[in-house]
Amino acid sequence: MSEEYEVKRDNGALKALKSFFGYDSFRPGQKEVVDTILSQRDVLAVMPTGSGKSICYQLPALMLSGITVVVSPLISLMRDQVAALCASGIRAAYINSTLSAKQCSLAMANASRGEYKIIYVAPERLESPQFLGFAQKADISLVAIDEAHCVSQWGHDFRRSYLSIKDFVESLKRRPIVAAFTATATVRVKEDICKLLALDDPVSFTTGYDRPELYFGVESVPDKESYIIDFIGRRAHKAGIIYCATRKNVDLLCERLVFHGVSAVKYHAGLTEAERNRAQDDFIYDRCRVIVATNAFGMGIDKSNVSFVIHYNMPLSIEAYYQEAGRAGRDGMDAECVLLYSYKDVKLGEYLIDISAEYSEEKPEEAEKMRRINREKLVKMDILCKDKDCVRANILAYFGEKYKDNGCGKCSSCLKKNNEITLDSMKLIIGGLVYKTGGRYGAGAIVDILSGKRTEKLAARGYDRLFEFGAFKLHDKASVRAIIEEMISEGFLERTQGDYPLVKVTELFMRESAKRAPELGRFPAPKSVRADQELIAQIKGWRTKTAYKLGIPPYIILTDLTVNMLAIDKPTDMLSLLKVRGISEKKAEKYGKEIINIIKKHKNMP
Repeated sequence: MSEEYEVKRDNGALKALKSFFGYDSFRPGQKEVVDTILSQRDVLAVMPTGSGKSICYQLPALMLSGITVVVSPLISLMRDQVAALCASGIRAAYINSTLSAKQCSLAMANASRGEYKIIYVAPERLESPQFLGFAQKADISLVAIDEAHCVSQWGHDFRRSYLSIKDFVESLKRRPIVAAFTATATVRVKEDICKLLALDDPVSFTTGYDRPELYFGVESVPDKESYIIDFIGRRAHKAGIIYCATRKNVDLLCERLVFHGVSAVKYHAGLTEAERNRAQDDFIYDRCRVIVATNAFGMGIDKSNVSFVIHYNMPLSIEAYYQEAGRAGRDGMDAECVLLYSYKDVKLGEYLIDISAEYSEEKPEEAEKMRRINREKLVKMDILCKDKDCVRANILAYFGEKYKDNGCGKCSSCLKKNNEITLDSMKLIIGGLVYKTGGRYGAGAIVDILSGKRTEKLAARGYDRLFEFGAFKLHDKASVRAIIEEMISEGFLERTQGDYPLVKVTELFMRESAKRAPELGRFPAPKSVRADQELIAQIKGWRTKTAYKLGIPPYIILTDLTVNMLAIDKPTDMLSLLKVRGISEKKAEKYGKEIINIIKKHKNMP
């Protein structure tokens, strides 16, 4: 392949990325995956939730000659992905059980005429004679498999229907490129994916499992309900998911939250389909801020502004935990993942695994094999919860990734040794907070934030949404103030001159923090902190009304991160609007005038 062609392809991919998706550059790993697919190679990509896996197959789909078939396990994901593509000016469709036979036929006919570049289907659909007939005549250039771990019995969500994908690909008139994507896969699961999907000499990408924006906490508390009510109460306006192992726990917890004034809905398989859809839509459309659910909820949910995930019961495997916890912080903002551990949950997990094996539709030997596998995973999950070492490092080690020896500084184990935060960690947290606040405050205000004191001034700047807010609520304020003074004497912090001296970090702190905890050293202050909060509220209000009119989730119009960027940059013309990350040409064309008018009105401009 010539160098000239490579340059043209690179330019074409970047141009399409900005034109359709509103991004000027790729996230880590995306470009390599896109280039590999465009060079006609099979791919196995293991990329963490929120890293932009969908663009890795949607972008090549626009640049390849034929149709891309995306195999996806959930209707909700198909619906949201297609809505987002259409909003970006890309014609796409889905074929699933929510459509009538006539609607399915029409979608396939339109695809055959080249009206759709991307079609989403459930794995069960690949065995349908009608769909097979369409596929064997169509020009399919790429088959992308989302949640590819579902093909493996060693994966945390094995689905037998995924085993039909291999036969489907082999039945086509010419073999397409096959690209498999997942967020969680051990070495054994990766091997299964390659073998069971018959990937042809695939290029494997693992961009890393770490999610540095997530805090991981494992807590043993005497009263889980009271802990959760207090937790949510101290995070006003934040959206979150609470996972329970049983329907009964979902019902009871949701009822108690509503009693205490929390805007919450519930989701589990015992509800009717209409009830589940209504609960899911209420959460996705921001009509409620908390959803209490079993693991029946979540896979394929693309809501970007989930600020916390709480596990009321211990999940049955580390894969399941990381997948569910990873639904927080998809917008790249700080988010919290808290697991409430109890020994009773281990017994409950054993019971659920045994019941599942007893009522399995698999052959007895297969059911027993799955029971044994799931019991092994439960043991490893239990060990993770009991281990006093870094939670993040233990999770990453499970997936075969080594983390630094001194821990992450951002999990319950690193921040808490025998119920006390180490002095070294406290200094890192204090310095990180001072950096994020941009040297705007004195030591007293910094202590207020760390103690969880919510004032109007601090809330207006978004500091009550930081990871550090309330981090030292159990510590005496005088002792925290003393540590700040010690950091000043050590040269990690310094006071500015003036009648009301402020504190700011020094170059020495930045160098030392980068050595001790690299993720604390790359603190570009969150956009929400520097953004105009009043303007954010105005843009979100418009977004909600517009989404309601169009019948789509608000984040499809603009993600929270893009809203924050708009409130920082405050573009007042189309050229500057297009420079904002997340604003594509299609979105600028469709919503640009309204967004600009809101910003101009806010700035009192004509």
